[in-house]
Amino acid sequence: MSKFRKVALIPALIAALFAAGVVHAQSKAYPGVGRPATAKEVAAWDIDVRPDFKGLPAGSGSVEKGQDIWEAKCAQCHGVFGESNEVFSPLVGGTTADDIKTGRVANLTRPDFPGRTTMMKVATVSTLWDYINRAMPWTAPKSLKPDEVYAVTAYLLNLAYVVPDNFVLSDKNIAEVQQRMPNRNGMTTQHNLWPGKEFKGAAKPDTANVACMKDCIPEAKVASMLPDYARNAHGNLADQNRLVGQQHGADTASPENKSILAGGIAPAPVAAAKPAPKPVDPALALLNKHNCTACHAQDRKVVGPSFNDIAKKYAGKADYLSTKIKAGGSGVWGPIPMPPQSAPDGDIKTIANWLAAGAAK
Repeated sequence: MSKFRKVALIPALIAALFAAGVVHAQSKAYPGVGRPATAKEVAAWDIDVRPDFKGLPAGSGSVEKGQDIWEAKCAQCHGVFGESNEVFSPLVGGTTADDIKTGRVANLTRPDFPGRTTMMKVATVSTLWDYINRAMPWTAPKSLKPDEVYAVTAYLLNLAYVVPDNFVLSDKNIAEVQQRMPNRNGMTTQHNLWPGKEFKGAAKPDTANVACMKDCIPEAKVASMLPDYARNAHGNLADQNRLVGQQHGADTASPENKSILAGGIAPAPVAAAKPAPKPVDPALALLNKHNCTACHAQDRKVVGPSFNDIAKKYAGKADYLSTKIKAGGSGVWGPIPMPPQSAPDGDIKTIANWLAAGAAK
């Protein structure tokens, strides 16, 4: 193609892009950088529910319906009554009828009180609704419909005696429920990190730090660690990532790198001959795909039993395992139920065959 023909195609290509809506006006605030977001793009991100209930969708859900959903999708981690299991903190407890009247949880002022439940700390019912809507259930976040979120929220509020057994929570009455939240008066904006009217509109924090430019003291390096005895207590955290979000756990199956914790530099890895790649069983990929590793680990109990223990108990029983995975159940491995799994039948069969054959990794 000649140079002239190439140059002649450029205006035509640009015109086509404009016609297709691909090229947008650039931002006036930052010339040459990006473009204004479309209303549809903003709406896709603007899903939070504010304390003034802006963003709350229309809908309703009863305590009774919420209990059904809770027992099917929430109880395996949080218990039937919000008491939770050994992995998660309790959601309910520590609040009283007087707290509902005053809006302040008295037990929060007691250093001897054992633990802080969710209902003790949360000040706004919108926070509960918003978090359940966006992050729950653990294995399928954002899968609940608005009416189901209302119902689950109603059941949780009922467990804390905020609403009665026959209550139906909706966008019409949720503001009234807010006036019964046990810790509704426990949140304050009386600090300069909040750009409100409390400090005559001041939006600056109450600090006046100056950056050091000369003869500065060494900067402290902050790091976290787990003691050796607790490092792998609930299985390898790296294998327990959720399907949504960048929540990558540390490789707790490997020893802690002490040199990094001490502020040093990790030694460069020594190159070694790579062994031939070991064939990966398709079941292992499916365990991550369907988030089985959120509750099960290879060699130890997390929320549910380990894959190794399941394989020993049900060796050669692939059909039985397929049925149990699909239908869910409780009582075999303890009181925490496993909800029914909605994975494709072929995937469930592959996982069941892998378990029945010994769960080799």
